[in-house]
Order: sequence, then C-alpha cells, then structure tokens
Amino acid sequence: MADGGELNPTVDFLAGTLAGTAGLIAGFPFDTVKVRLQTPELAGHYRGSITRAIATIVNEERVFGLYKGITSPLLTFALMNGLVFASYKFFLRLQCPLIADASLTQITLAGMGSGVISAIITTPTELIKIRQQQWTGTSTARGVAAGIFKAGGFTGLYRGSLSTALRDCGYGAYFASYEATVRTLTAPGGKREGWPVLVAGAVAGIVGWLVTFPLDVVKTRVQGSGPGALLSPGTAPIIGGAETPVVNPYCTTWSTIVHSYRAEGLLVFYRGLAPTLIRAVPVNMVTFGVFEIIVNAFG
Repeated sequence: MADGGELNPTVDFLAGTLAGTAGLIAGFPFDTVKVRLQTPELAGHYRGSITRAIATIVNEERVFGLYKGITSPLLTFALMNGLVFASYKFFLRLQCPLIADASLTQITLAGMGSGVISAIITTPTELIKIRQQQWTGTSTARGVAAGIFKAGGFTGLYRGSLSTALRDCGYGAYFASYEATVRTLTAPGGKREGWPVLVAGAVAGIVGWLVTFPLDVVKTRVQGSGPGALLSPGTAPIIGGAETPVVNPYCTTWSTIVHSYRAEGLLVFYRGLAPTLIRAVPVNMVTFGVFEIIVNAFG
C-alpha cells in the first residue's frame, strides 16, 4: 500500500472506492464471459476461445451485452472495494501499528479479515449480477432483486454467503502478493508509483484468482440456481420406471462441490479461468495504480 504511511481511514476508503470503480469498468466484459462459461446451461453455447465468446455475445446482444449486470456492482462494488481496502488497513494496524513493518503473514491475515467483512456487501451484489448475466434477454438490477426478494425474502439475497466469504478470504493472498512484489521492485522508503505498482497489481490479480477460482466457480453455481429448485425434466434419475424429482444439487457449497466434481471432473473448478486471468491483469493494474496515486496525493 502506500509507503507505509499512517493515513486517515477515510482516505483508505476513498482511494479504494475510486480504484474499484476504475477497475470494474476496465474488466467487466471479461467477467460476463467468465459467468457464462461457469453456468452449466450456457457453457456449451460459448465454447471456443475467449475472443469467440466475446464476439458471440456482441453479435447476439451488442456491446451492451458485455456490460449486462454492471449496474448492481457499479453502485455497490466501488463502495465494497473501499471497504476492503479500509478494513484491510484496519486489521493490519491491529497487528502492527507501523504498516511498513508488517510481515507477509500479518498482511495475509489482514487481507482474509477484509474479505470476510466485504462478503456482507459482495453476496447480494454478485447474486443480482450473476442472475442478470445468465439471461440473454433484458433485465434490470432492480427487477432481478425484486424477484429474488419475492421468492426468498431478505435471506434469499444472501444465497451463497458461505461460498462468497470463503472465496473472499483470498484477499489474503491478493494483498500479500502485491506487497511482496512492490517491496521487491521499490527501493526501501521509496515512493510507490509507476511501473512497480502496475506490475505488482498484475501479479496480485493473477495470484488472487489462482488461489480463489475454484470457490468462485462454486459460488457462481450456488448463486445461479434457486434454493430447493427441481432439476429440469430429463435430468432426474429413473426409479421404478418413473422420473423422480431431485433436489437441486447446487443448494449448498458442499453439495455443489461434490456434484460438480462427480459430474464434470476436477477441471470444472477452473472453467472460465483464462478470461478471468486476462481480466485480472488490467483490472488490478488500474486498481492499485489509482489507489496509490490517491494515497500519495494525500500522503
């Protein structure tokens, strides 16, 4: 983060919020591709390269299709990113009053703590976003949220909260890899700016996703299915010559892991990884670049 200086938490929050907004806009098209590749009912339609998947979406839904579902995260993700950075610094200060002296272990623990806190906002936001991205038709964030609330009440908006919190613990690896890289590329006591920050941001994005991607696949499947829904006709096992309704296998985090592995093998947990890693590079270069610029301006 910024030069080890002790800044006002408000500055951390503001810098994280603006950085999150910039990063979201830069990488959202790749996120749309990732979600569709991870959704069992849609994955077959987008087989092939990432560019082919993007071309298919643009051809069928125009450029706006790549930004479908951005309203919900744009309204909340920026604030969530601010919360992540601010809470990360908070947990870091609890362990080490002088941030510049924090060890990578302390940084990892602080990052994990910020991830759990962020899940409070991330869960309903990503639930709405995923439901929108799954549809090839037109839908609004407000309409999707209303439908979820009508079907499952307030708790319905927190479907997938466990898998989201577990995934977001990956912020530990995210911040640790950023710090390790930027400390290596920056002279001791030097200002964090320019290419070292951009490289460190790219490394953080890649490492963060490599660590958390399997749980992201699980989270997408849990949130992309309705609680207690029945499988579509033809997918239920035949018992005594009659088709028997089966409870949705994506009801819980554990059932999703087990069913996905049995049905599609280990590689299913890395489906959509390529566009995610490609997206992670520019997104996190922009995110940390903007964050450090703002922090340096106030520092």
